[in-house]
Amino acid sequence: MSETVTVTVGHTLGKAEAIRRIKDGLLRTSGHLGAMVLIDQESWEGDTLHLRIRALHQTATARVQVLEDALRIEVSLPLLLAKAAKVLLPILRKEATLLLEKKK
Repeated sequence: MSETVTVTVGHTLGKAEAIRRIKDGLLRTSGHLGAMVLIDQESWEGDTLHLRIRALHQTATARVQVLEDALRIEVSLPLLLAKAAKVLLPILRKEATLLLEKKK
């Protein structure tokens, strides 16, 4: 049994620049989003990133749709992670925002 949650993260970068920054950011993170989330698998299909992620010894899938002015992130969580969503969603939102930020 799983539950799907959706998070939207706004940006002003345009679609192409947002995709570039996400790709660069994922390379910098070495497969980690915060201390609790590990990316097992990632693949791109057009403007959509598909991820398989692990947190708290559970596996979830995510779909990140890159829009002109936002990221639409849908995460399908197993029951245990769905219960922890209040903790995980702010981490997901923060890490997505950090991936979009310009690094100097």
